Parts: sequence; C-alpha cells; structure tokens
Amino acid sequence: MQHGPAVRRRKLGAELRALRTGAGLTSGEAARLAGWHQSKVSRIETGASGVKPADVRLLLDVYAVRDAQLRELLLVLAGSDEGGGRHNWWHAYRGVLPPTYRDFISLESQASAMRTLETSVVPGLLQTPEYARAVTRAAVAGLADEADERLDALVAVRLARQDVLRGDPPMRLSAVLDEAVLHREIGGPEVMTRQMGRLMEAARLPQVRLQVLPFKAGEHIGITGPFVIFSFSSTSDLDVVVLDHLTSSLYLERKEDLQAYTEAFNALRIHALSPEETLDYIATLGGGA
Repeated sequence: MQHGPAVRRRKLGAELRALRTGAGLTSGEAARLAGWHQSKVSRIETGASGVKPADVRLLLDVYAVRDAQLRELLLVLAGSDEGGGRHNWWHAYRGVLPPTYRDFISLESQASAMRTLETSVVPGLLQTPEYARAVTRAAVAGLADEADERLDALVAVRLARQDVLRGDPPMRLSAVLDEAVLHREIGGPEVMTRQMGRLMEAARLPQVRLQVLPFKAGEHIGITGPFVIFSFSSTSDLDVVVLDHLTSSLYLERKEDLQAYTEAFNALRIHALSPEETLDYIATLGGGA
C-alpha cells in the first residue's frame, strides 16, 4: 500500500519504460537523445525520484508518442498544471485541498471508468448541493458555520467534480450503495427527498449504473469498508484502488490487489438489486417515479 504520489511515480515510470521499449531504445540511448545521464532515466522508470512535467514531455517526444490523451494523462501524473478542459480545474482550489484529496481528484479527472462501493453516504459524484454541504460540514472539523469560506470552497469542489459525468466522453460510473446509505438522514428530510430524486435522475443516465445492496443480502465482502477502483482507457497498467480514511488515502496498485477488489465488486453487484429494482426502491423512499 502506498500514498498517492508514490503510486503515481511508479506508474508513470513503468509506462515511460514501456514506451521506451516500444520505441526500440535502451535506457542509455534514451538518455543520450534527451541529453541526460543514463541514471536519470533509470531513476524515473523505477519511480525512485520525482520527475518534472517538462522532462516527461521531452521523453514522450523522444519516444515519438503522438497520442494526445496518453500524453496528457502522463503529464498530469507528473504534476502538470497544463492542459485544458476538466483535467486541471482543481488547481484553483490548491489552498483548501489536502494533498491526498488533490491526488484523488487528479486520478478521477483522468479516469475513463470508476467502480465504487459506498457504505455510509451517497458518492460525491451523485450528491446534491445541500447533501454535499451537510456531508462536508460533518467531515471537516471546525466548519460549523455555513458561511465559512473554506466550507463553501470544499462544497464547490465536490460539485465541480461531477463534471466528469458530463464530459466528452463522460466517465462511466458503476456504484453499489449499501442500503444504509439511503436510510441515513443527512441534512434533514427535505434534503434527503431531493437527494433521492437526484439518484433517480443519475441512475437513468447511460453512463451511470446504480445498484443498492439490500440489508437482506446479509453479510458480504463489502462490510470491510468502501473503496474506489479507477480505470483508464489509455492503459490498464494505470488502474488503481483507493481506500479513503479520515486523514489520508491509501492506493493499491499491485495486480493481485486490483484483481481481488475487482472480484469483490463483481460479487457485490451480483448480490445487489438490479438497476431497475434499484430505481423502483429509491422511488418508494421519496425519489419520485
């Protein structure tokens, strides 16, 4: 298990090594073409040291990488502030976002698909503004005042993250919600009623698959806690599992970890209500028809 930056360095290094090999170059040849010492290429490829976006850009040019989407993804992993669209919007909020949250958003903004199990609250990508404010206020110590500027900024970030579902192409979201999520009253009855309506709207989107894991499913593998699996269209080698904690996030990148969580998520989907049954059930809780 590693924190976000370490995972990103290793994944970036592994991808750059694969691109070098694909270009038919040795590490020494790549270093010579880049004007570096061979040890610098080796440190980058093993994730032993950080790498500047400018260095990544130079290597991508040396390896004749023309895929714009892949180039942008690798530059974001290197910490680049460049690029357009939705991929770097959170940099305006650097002052209020913890590093682990920025790491999460950077992965989320580039992912082509996200699978998530939620056991306590509605996923951030599907929250209404009122629900997001109530959850954020509860999660961040010392933000009891609704007018607090930092609270406003954190809520704005949570809502801005939802743009990934409206991108071109949009992220594909598959979410399994423990039934407890729908019964935990966040923000009061009116807020929950609007939140149920929002879930109904989201569940009808072609890029969203929403399923409720009912209490009657009994014990299941998801009782160990929520998790997120990010997948990337450019390369499956960048897929990662994220486990979120109160003060930090852990990232699992080993193939056996990814396989274990993928199998766990597939098992949860089997025991959950179907998307159609989920819509019907949410409607009974006040989500509308």
